[in-house]
Amino acid sequence: MDKFWLTSYQEGVPAHIDWTQYRSLTHLLEEAFRKYADRQAFACMGKTISYAELDRMSGRMAAWLQHRGLQPGARVAIMLPNVLQYPVAMAAVLRAGYTIVNVNPLYTARELQHQLVDSGAEAIVVLENFAHTVAEVLPHTSLKHVVVGSMGDLLGIKGPLVNFVVRTVKKLVPAWSLPGAVGFKRMLAEGARLSLKPVEAGHDDIAFLQYTGGTTGISKGAVLLHRHVIANVLQNEAWFGPTLAKLQAGEQPQFACALPLYHIYALTVCALLGMRMGGMNLLIPNPRDIGGFIKELKGYRINVFPAVNTLYNGLLNQPAFADVDFSGLLVCPGGGMAVQKAVADKWLALTGIPIVEGYGLSETSPVVTANRCDITDFTGTIGLPLPDTELCILDDDGNRVPFGTSGEIAVRGPQVMAGYWQRPDETAKVMTPDGFFKTGDIGIMNERGYTRIVDRKKDMILVSGFNVYPNEIEEVLMAHPGVLEVACVGVPDQNSGEAVKLYVVRRDKALSKEDVTAYCKENLTGYKRPKYVEFRETLPKTNVGKILRRELRDEKQAV
Repeated sequence: MDKFWLTSYQEGVPAHIDWTQYRSLTHLLEEAFRKYADRQAFACMGKTISYAELDRMSGRMAAWLQHRGLQPGARVAIMLPNVLQYPVAMAAVLRAGYTIVNVNPLYTARELQHQLVDSGAEAIVVLENFAHTVAEVLPHTSLKHVVVGSMGDLLGIKGPLVNFVVRTVKKLVPAWSLPGAVGFKRMLAEGARLSLKPVEAGHDDIAFLQYTGGTTGISKGAVLLHRHVIANVLQNEAWFGPTLAKLQAGEQPQFACALPLYHIYALTVCALLGMRMGGMNLLIPNPRDIGGFIKELKGYRINVFPAVNTLYNGLLNQPAFADVDFSGLLVCPGGGMAVQKAVADKWLALTGIPIVEGYGLSETSPVVTANRCDITDFTGTIGLPLPDTELCILDDDGNRVPFGTSGEIAVRGPQVMAGYWQRPDETAKVMTPDGFFKTGDIGIMNERGYTRIVDRKKDMILVSGFNVYPNEIEEVLMAHPGVLEVACVGVPDQNSGEAVKLYVVRRDKALSKEDVTAYCKENLTGYKRPKYVEFRETLPKTNVGKILRRELRDEKQAV
């Protein structure tokens, strides 16, 4: 395939990366432990752990897991927010030769049970704030071992911080109250008396079962092999390389890790890339506490700031954020959802650094494309394919379409998953015979290789035979000074088949439905204008802040 987009690359970004330089992710991590032993690796709430400490603690936990009798390749679930136990558990599971199943701590019992049963997880590491959910589903799963941590384990804080991670927690479930469970600190102490049997995982061993967000259906486990994730770490390093080269010699890169590590975006772009580069990750357990997040930022000179549009927007709407030191900021990757021009423009004006919009999926480890890091203007695109990544646009029959024509985005590269866990039928639906993964997203590519997302296939609204794409409508509304957030969905309509409905969170409480309608009339052609407008205090979001249009569509519509 002709990679014509390479001519659009930023100077210094290579066309290829060598993911074979690492035998496994374990190899990558242990190299970092040796190379950067004296550096701080992660920080959380004023407490830091060094690479040497991470090496020691993860080795003890890995030994403890091995002595539980788990077989190579066994699945171990990690149900933790961004706390210091997460990188310890992640490194431990990989070093012990097992597969990580990342779990959202806020899952309901139904969601958790599905993921644990589907993956066949035999062990789980959970914070006591969320262990009540594990207790509820435990008898219905294959779990044999439960490690329960508390916020004070590695922070030196006495007593549980019930409301730190989330504002509402049903109840704390300490380790002693769960049958067969052990506390995190006790587990480390027991592991210190055991020997770790080194495991040499290979490129084709499974590193993560990364469950899809379920925004378009039942949650499925994307099988990410060691080589897939290694490749994406190195692809991101290559992409950011020319810009991060501006750091002073010996200066340690600092990452703001506010997006959850159980999501593949932060896992790859913050934790694993940070460790590959000997960086320090500032872990934010509760980014919804914007005020607390800003206070944490004021103690650091952040260089890499990955976020989603809603998080960038939330920070920009806090006056205190203007007092943060942006002098070290170099790269601000935006992903997870479309970055809106109004937000990107405000961010650039305040920080002096552009939001570099990219695109990825759980199935692609995750990053597929990104804009150049040296852009000065918002492009409205998801950028160019990363090194060694191929991208094409397909019609409904699987044929490639001409430039400027919309179709389904398909991706091939070393970061593309092996398939869906134990779902060959679902895998066959998304993989082409020549190895391209069909993303389900609609896009348009131009002659320079830049692609613009039009929308998800299932988000598209059909109004009297005309295609309406919610991203476009939301982009228009976000430019209105009275609008804080907006979601656009299609609702049944007896005249047009579907009609456009807006859910709006107001910045200005005086904003009326008539104001919104008049604004849309000025900026949108007839069939794109909303027929219904509903004001909300909040909008439903995924764990990374992506607005869930599906939940809004699934509500009983009162129109």
